[in-house]
Amino acid sequence: MTTDEDESYGADGAPFTLALGPGNGPVYLRLVDGHRIRMPVHRWHERPTAADKTVLERCTGPVLDVGCGPGRMCRTLLSRGVFALGVDITPRAVALTTALGGIALCRSVFDRLPAETGWRTLLLIDGNIGIGGDPQSLLRRCAGLVAPTGRLVVEVDPHDIEVRCTARFEDLHGRRGPYFPWARLGRRALHGIAADLALSVTDQWTSGHRSFVTLAHRGSPSD
Repeated sequence: MTTDEDESYGADGAPFTLALGPGNGPVYLRLVDGHRIRMPVHRWHERPTAADKTVLERCTGPVLDVGCGPGRMCRTLLSRGVFALGVDITPRAVALTTALGGIALCRSVFDRLPAETGWRTLLLIDGNIGIGGDPQSLLRRCAGLVAPTGRLVVEVDPHDIEVRCTARFEDLHGRRGPYFPWARLGRRALHGIAADLALSVTDQWTSGHRSFVTLAHRGSPSD
């Protein structure tokens, strides 16, 4: 039953904990302006979709999956013999990933990470370009994590938008997580930020209703 009180969800204080419980009904991202977006939580817990597979086929190991959630992407890569490490700030996400056979660290992408400057592929999918609410700072950091010949695979909003906001997760049972900074970015806005960071767009595609872009260091063999 929904109550009038703000019920905090997630004893660890991580804002994404609410989005990691499948089978409890829909979960929404509520923006501070009142706008509500239904999140595809079920997809994060299932086998990779056709759109996910277009990402997986572009992954060369080692792969860093930033904001890995329950780890469907990094676990699938490991099953294919491609080394992949998931990174997520939510303890529950890391626990789910490792329990299902993946490898993950409970850490922010802005923390010190293993093999910095050595990753061949870095994934920012499922809206994770919004991490921290500042896509330029996030992409700058991620570009510093990949090898000179590495690539970033980024999922962007299918609409031509550029929004920086504050948001939180909520469900229909009255449970709400804490507010956190977030961003939504379309392809055109990503192109502009990439150019400012000396990153080149090397590939872009759509699969169903989802849209993706691959970035590489300007002047690298991947460019």
